[in-house]
Amino acid sequence: MIRWISLLTSLTIVVMLCCHCSSPDQHQRQTHLKEWLADNGKIKTLSTTCMVGDLVVRVGGDYVDNLCLIAPELDPHSYQLVKGDDEKLAFAQVVFYSGLGLEHGASLHHYLEKSDKAVSLGDEIAKAAPKSLIIIDKQTDPHIWMDISLWIRALPAIVRTLSDHDPAHADVFRANAEKLYKEMTTAHAEVKREMATVPDSKRYLVTSHDAFNYFARAYMATPKELGEDSWQVRFESPEGLSPESQLSSKHIQEILDHLSKYRIRVIFPESNVSKDSLRKLVHAAAQRGIQVVVADTPLYADAMGPAGSDADSYVGMITHNAKTLQQYLNQQPDAVDQ
Repeated sequence: MIRWISLLTSLTIVVMLCCHCSSPDQHQRQTHLKEWLADNGKIKTLSTTCMVGDLVVRVGGDYVDNLCLIAPELDPHSYQLVKGDDEKLAFAQVVFYSGLGLEHGASLHHYLEKSDKAVSLGDEIAKAAPKSLIIIDKQTDPHIWMDISLWIRALPAIVRTLSDHDPAHADVFRANAEKLYKEMTTAHAEVKREMATVPDSKRYLVTSHDAFNYFARAYMATPKELGEDSWQVRFESPEGLSPESQLSSKHIQEILDHLSKYRIRVIFPESNVSKDSLRKLVHAAAQRGIQVVVADTPLYADAMGPAGSDADSYVGMITHNAKTLQQYLNQQPDAVDQ
């Protein structure tokens, strides 16, 4: 009985350390940080985002303590190192990050590029499947986790890295990764089925920024669009690959034309992105006689959901997005001009 209580306590701490960045409680964050900094014989990993951290914890299990660096209410694109981050980076044995230009804040980017203990999951995926990457205006779209079948390719790099640090438990890491691989494969198929319940004529998406290209290609496009490489029509946003991109009047007009053509009447906020650009869209649409509303339920793109929500895990956030889209998009009128 004591052994089981100890095991449950250990598992609870691991989960909390992964998801603590979802908690708005500063006191809890400090408590989790102290626990992470304690020497307990586990591999100390630091993950830039909790989408990264979720995979690391699932693969590492009882032998890894993970801390998420960037809180979900913050923008990972422009995140700059703050007081206390140097201690975390120095203490971590491994720093896992998304890569492909996601973490481009100067101070964090400089560290990740120079550190020999930083592992870019995105770069590993790019090596394994270079033709799967989406290029927009000569820039690689870094939001690869939005396609589960791509994000799953990060697992071998995590297994290899953790095994290098703890060879005695390499078999455990491989077994955990195999279990997670099956779960993610199943989730990928389920999301496809969920989105397939939305008719082609209604399966169009507009969100706050350019984070859903991989999602649209994997789960919203028709086979014909994929074959012709014309799937991009399924997704639009007022802001670019990073939320700090400038919103131009020309781009607003392009999106208004898109809303009008495909009779899109609902647009979606993202959990950690300002709604300002969406409000501008709604206002501009109204001036053209197009009635558009902002969905009450946000989607998750650059962050997972808060602890205890249906999106507080990687698979959970993608599943949440699919269910939310299915609910709202099925209420849309059919497009008449395609």
